[in-house]
Amino acid sequence: MESPTRRPRLAVIVANGITGDSRVQKTAIAAARDGWDVTLIGRSDTKRVQRSKMGPIDVVRVPVQTDYLRSVNARRSHPLRGSLTQFHLQDKAALNRYQASYRAWVRQKSAESNWSGAPRRASLKALLRAGRAVHKLRVRAFKWEQRRTSEPPQAVGDWQRDWPQVVDLDLAFGPVIEDLKPDVIHANDSTMIVTAARSAARLRPTGHRCAWLYDAHEYVKGVEWPNPRQAYALPAMEAEFIGRADAVVTVSPQLAGMLKDDHKLADLPLVVGNSPVREVIGSGRSRASVRESAGVGPEVPLLVYSGWIGPERGVDVVVQGLAELPGVHLALVVGRTTPLLEGILAEAETLGVRDRIHLVPYVPQHEVADYLSSADLGLTPFRKVPNCEVSLPTKVSEYLQAGLPLVTSDVKVIKAYVEQHGLGEVFTWDDPTTFAGAVNRALEGREKLAGQITEAVREELSWEYQSAGLLKLYRELSKRTPPGPRPELSWTVQETPATARVRPAADGEVGGDPDWRKLGGTRVRLGVGPANYAGQGAAYAQAITRLDQDVSVEVVMNRRPESIDYPADVYVDASRLRELDVEFQQVRRVVGRYTHVLVDAFMPVFGHLNGDSILGDLPALKQARIKVALLSHGSDIRQPARHMERHEFSLFHDAPEGVLEKLRDKAERNRRIADEAGLPVYVTTPDLLDDLPAATWAPLVVDVAGWATDRPVMERKRPIVMHAPSKRWTKGTDRIMPVLTELHDKGLIDFRLAEGIPWAEMRELVKECDLVLDQFTTGSYGTFAVESMAAGKPVVGYISDEVKAATGGALPIVSATPRDLREVLESLVEDREKTAEIGREAVKFAHAYHDGSWTAQVLSGFLK
Repeated sequence: MESPTRRPRLAVIVANGITGDSRVQKTAIAAARDGWDVTLIGRSDTKRVQRSKMGPIDVVRVPVQTDYLRSVNARRSHPLRGSLTQFHLQDKAALNRYQASYRAWVRQKSAESNWSGAPRRASLKALLRAGRAVHKLRVRAFKWEQRRTSEPPQAVGDWQRDWPQVVDLDLAFGPVIEDLKPDVIHANDSTMIVTAARSAARLRPTGHRCAWLYDAHEYVKGVEWPNPRQAYALPAMEAEFIGRADAVVTVSPQLAGMLKDDHKLADLPLVVGNSPVREVIGSGRSRASVRESAGVGPEVPLLVYSGWIGPERGVDVVVQGLAELPGVHLALVVGRTTPLLEGILAEAETLGVRDRIHLVPYVPQHEVADYLSSADLGLTPFRKVPNCEVSLPTKVSEYLQAGLPLVTSDVKVIKAYVEQHGLGEVFTWDDPTTFAGAVNRALEGREKLAGQITEAVREELSWEYQSAGLLKLYRELSKRTPPGPRPELSWTVQETPATARVRPAADGEVGGDPDWRKLGGTRVRLGVGPANYAGQGAAYAQAITRLDQDVSVEVVMNRRPESIDYPADVYVDASRLRELDVEFQQVRRVVGRYTHVLVDAFMPVFGHLNGDSILGDLPALKQARIKVALLSHGSDIRQPARHMERHEFSLFHDAPEGVLEKLRDKAERNRRIADEAGLPVYVTTPDLLDDLPAATWAPLVVDVAGWATDRPVMERKRPIVMHAPSKRWTKGTDRIMPVLTELHDKGLIDFRLAEGIPWAEMRELVKECDLVLDQFTTGSYGTFAVESMAAGKPVVGYISDEVKAATGGALPIVSATPRDLREVLESLVEDREKTAEIGREAVKFAHAYHDGSWTAQVLSGFLK
């Protein structure tokens, strides 16, 4: 029996992976702040259900099989002809199996013919000739039929057969939604309309009333779909199910009117524009500016285009117009390079303007307005296609919240809005000359145009204002009122792992050496390396292959005399990386074998054949069609000057002579690579997001089972306090030693400094102690801190506010600086039960974030 005071349940469903979809994330957060019990459901990149949290919001990513799609594709347009030409060969995989069987049969029969006597040999050779003819005929027939069906087939007029992917989505999402029993389903985009309608209908006979709404993000009939069957199916689905929805929501008044007219809706759809959250703008959370990322000074006129670059977005006209705007620079905020973008940049090279175009990275959605605010003008150069004509895109709200006047093409809705409010200049959508004229006018009158971005404009184009109607609609549809809001839930809440279930470990239990699926016949063949710092390449390999059966891995490590031989498949002598035979050996090992490569520390993968960073290898990797992602560990990207500004006790204040300059040059080079390469970028520790705002945190992985122990903590009269610096200056050791020596001499603690201890002995030392002191210089935590937490030890170190926020406040490390370390340690020793509880929370945290499951989930998007 449900409690009458339970929070009403909302399911927000979307057919993508959720990450990067600001509208669905903000929808979920707004509802959770209003007091709803929210589950955000998207698509998994793996074959497993992926669960995580965004504060109180449950995030579920569902694996989607393609069984229905395959069954439809197996039905041929000409079944009789297909049964003859494709006899038992449904697809290329079946052809490959047939050819393998044929080759095996040939080897067997040809060998038998050589073993046999004359009569038997003649019959076998005849059989081989006949078999060869049949094989040749079947292969030719298969390829002939495939060529005839390679063109996109025309629509057959049944959306389930024309776009069966939607049925597979419904089969995957439906059971999850129905098990949840939501009061309201919020279906985003036409791909979710079928699932929402069917799930709500299936729940009602069970006695559970479930309302659902359809959120139309675009004019489906106006999109230029690349596939004729898709072009029929999606509008057909919308037409069939939109009338069954309890409410319809969309993104602009114009689109609302068109939907009402097209589908004869009784009510005008509710308009909810996808605007930025105003509350966080100007809060100082943004870690970068678009001007800084572009590397241009404050005196340089800077235009910015933010968002996806598609053929309909008109960026090519902007580049052509730039030729008529000497001295004006353009920043393109893009997530990755595409063939279209490469073509645009090639044209820019021809026009002589490439040096004034800067590719800058994405930042989290709540930082976009602050990030853009350092530019001069925002661009919306859309072409006149139906879908671009009928809505006010998100980027308009982002530009205006950033205080940027607009330069827009003459597409209907944006043009009308800009002219009505006097917010910018308009040009003819396909005319570079009129674009250049509009930019010149806008730059000249920028101060006046910026003054037109009034408080009323900003308020209306805020998510707080836009979502208010949506929250009211939820209550009307469900006839339920949440028992109380959660205003403490931040708009900037980060996605975190779901709570881990920790199995108690017996003392002495170990997890064993890292082991992973070796490179072989899987869909994804991943290379990891060549740094393998702290064995993280090996740990990542183990975590990834444990989660995803479609991935096999080869771990590579450049070995130096001072290196610890962490587990790897291939060790390369770092002193020989400039030798040509070693360089070619690396090329042969990578090209043709890998489908993906995770490059750690920005090191090259072909030795020094193309330079001493990964930048020189990228063209060859691209030519080989190998997907590349970058992984940063710390000193390869951490910028000394900025770090010293942010942190009083920064490690760089104590860096040995000459080290600071080398680290600065390396970090600046690597940041340029990360910003301009258009590749996925991951960092192993959350503090590095300050240096790479567009990166994704893929947490360090440790053997949590191997470090587990049931030995109690804080039961000795003098707790054992351990500190184990690898290099004293990186941990702040000399800054904290006076305090530790004093407390040791007083008899308050038993301090033990572990230096030069073989790593094999370190585990036992950690298990024996009561408290672990990590670092007091970086603001973050590393592998040793995680291993100590896995052992249930309370850890003390300097943790910045940004790192705390990255974990949603879950990080149990006790923060201290060299200045207040004495008071912190005295407090921990005084309240021993509370300190022991910190150790217990540390175990849970290590399991949730660092056993590899969350890291593998984060990387799954790259390993598609």
